[in-house]
Amino acid sequence: MKIIVGVADMKIASEPDDVLVTHGLGSCLGISAWDRQSRVGGLLHVMLPSSSVNPEKAQDNPYMFVDTGVPQFFKQLYQAGAIKSRLIVKVAGGASSREGEDRFAIGERNFTTLRKMFWKNSVLIDAHDVGGREARTMFVHTSDGRVLLSVNGQDREL
Repeated sequence: MKIIVGVADMKIASEPDDVLVTHGLGSCLGISAWDRQSRVGGLLHVMLPSSSVNPEKAQDNPYMFVDTGVPQFFKQLYQAGAIKSRLIVKVAGGASSREGEDRFAIGERNFTTLRKMFWKNSVLIDAHDVGGREARTMFVHTSDGRVLLSVNGQDREL
């Protein structure tokens, strides 16, 4: 079953025919994690690096921000049966949303914040496709953990 993950949203799935999908990853990040033994997988679509810009929004929806969404995402994965040491983590998005100078560099800051969090928590990124200017659609297959990207009409495995 196709399960849509919206912007500032997260979904966990474990049925063999489940496919998690998120569209429109521009400066946003799509973060997937899949446990190869329990076959629990998840997909998080975050928008901004730090909840400090709007703590009230972060309380209402922690998945909007990297610093609040990622910890909640991993807690949900663990509650569904995933084990940290078995997780395969893949990341896509983080594009620059503007031609020329990107003063806010949201995509780059999203990925930098994520990498710092992962480093502090001993989480490795197994594969990533970030940066550039292209929007991405990300598909996560819970049957085997495959992550597929659709970029400018071209499909490829991450």
